[in-house]
Amino acid sequence: MSEEEDIGQLDITDEMIAEGRSYNGLMPDDMPKLMAKIILSIDLFSLRVGQLACWLTVPVFTAMFIEVVGRHFFGSPTMWAYDISRMFAGAMFMLGAGYALSKGIHIRADFMYRNWSVKTQATIDLTLYILFYFPGLIGASWACYKYAYKSWSIMERGMDTSWMPLLYPIKSVLFIGLVLLIIQGVSETLKCVYAVKNRRWP
Repeated sequence: MSEEEDIGQLDITDEMIAEGRSYNGLMPDDMPKLMAKIILSIDLFSLRVGQLACWLTVPVFTAMFIEVVGRHFFGSPTMWAYDISRMFAGAMFMLGAGYALSKGIHIRADFMYRNWSVKTQATIDLTLYILFYFPGLIGASWACYKYAYKSWSIMERGMDTSWMPLLYPIKSVLFIGLVLLIIQGVSETLKCVYAVKNRRWP
């Protein structure tokens, strides 16, 4: 068997699962119009936020480039590059989490899931969303809100570097990212409801 044929035989089950959750702006004709409108609106919102979050790679790469050049060629490392890179990378991760959920690419244990029928997959997902996802994220969001509020009230700064960057913006992004995940969870729950009833993903 040639290398090209061998590559063609690779197991792409996980990729197919993720691809099956990619939405192209259309919902099935038999889906209730209100449900379809909510799903499409939330998915489009998550897409736009994800697209904006991607631009945070620019300050991350810029900071790291300046740090590497300054450190290795001029013997002058920065005080701020590490903080900028970790904060913007963290913001990109949190703000893009809702978009990643909409595309079905969050990490999951697929070794059993992939073999279930669509109805079983949707039933399990729906149960987990209701029992664990929403309660967990709502609780975490409330905790992060208080965390961010306190940080704003004291104008908190980081104490682990001499630059002492402002911390309340990034702590606010943590709360915002969790809220975005809750919003996208509404869309995913409605998709599960449709799949349970119709035995296919929208």
